[in-house]
Amino acid sequence: MGHDHGSTDTGRPNRTRLAIALSLTSTVLIVEVIGAIVTGSLALLVDAAHMLTDAGGLVIALTAATLMLRPPTSKRTWGYRRLEVLAALAQSAVLLAVGVYAFVEGFKRLFEPPDLPSGELLIFGIVGLVANVVSILVLSAGRNSNLNLKAAFLEVTNDALGSVAVIVSALVIMWTGWGQADAVAGMLISALIVPRTILLLRESSAVLLETTPKDLDLDEVKRHMLQMPGVIAVHDLHASLIGTGLPILSAHVTVDDDRFRDGSAPDLVRRLQECVAQDFDVKIEHSTFQLEPLSHREAEHTGHD
Repeated sequence: MGHDHGSTDTGRPNRTRLAIALSLTSTVLIVEVIGAIVTGSLALLVDAAHMLTDAGGLVIALTAATLMLRPPTSKRTWGYRRLEVLAALAQSAVLLAVGVYAFVEGFKRLFEPPDLPSGELLIFGIVGLVANVVSILVLSAGRNSNLNLKAAFLEVTNDALGSVAVIVSALVIMWTGWGQADAVAGMLISALIVPRTILLLRESSAVLLETTPKDLDLDEVKRHMLQMPGVIAVHDLHASLIGTGLPILSAHVTVDDDRFRDGSAPDLVRRLQECVAQDFDVKIEHSTFQLEPLSHREAEHTGHD
């Protein structure tokens, strides 16, 4: 089976999407900074801060997407595939900080609401929403291709929801004069940011910690392997993710000595590879099996079950 983990073609559309989203986000960032200065709105200021982190995150994501197009080398055998995970982790960490700040500042303003020009606030909110919706449409097609795109899509989606919160708070202030609406909107943006960000942090951290891929039961994998004729024991069984859609697996497999005498060991390796590539929900095309004769078990001092 072919093992092409350095393909560049699938990454090019993602890079284009990120470049378009970055241009739109940077434009809205400038508009919202001006709006926050003019109106003094917390919701708009927090959304502008959110847009700033998003713009930085999209720069990271675009850089990662560009580097991921580079093919593997003898020094970087997986290329830059794991950059998408590092980019997602960095983006989510910054977003978490912004979300916490928004909640704390919003709580303070509940008791000391400033006077805000609702008309100007509404205009800036609408401009931000339109740009964010366009970014969502641009990124939506590739949002599930990797963690990098998923993080970027999450950010612009939260931006859009933040813009909606700004618009609603502007309308409430305009119609009722209730100044705390801006603080509530800022806290709402925080509530939208933090839970999703924590989930993304967990997902990207799991990859970096080389956690077993979700939906892959290693105990079940081991049972399947032990059912194969000639397999006596399986140990040092490990599975992890290099990046999105790139799971790997390795194991030491103890077999009877006759497999090495009659030349059937290569066929057993092939069947083991087919097993992990076809028989489970997570299809593992990159697998490494070290076959060991039964007589070797007594000589091995560091086996791990």
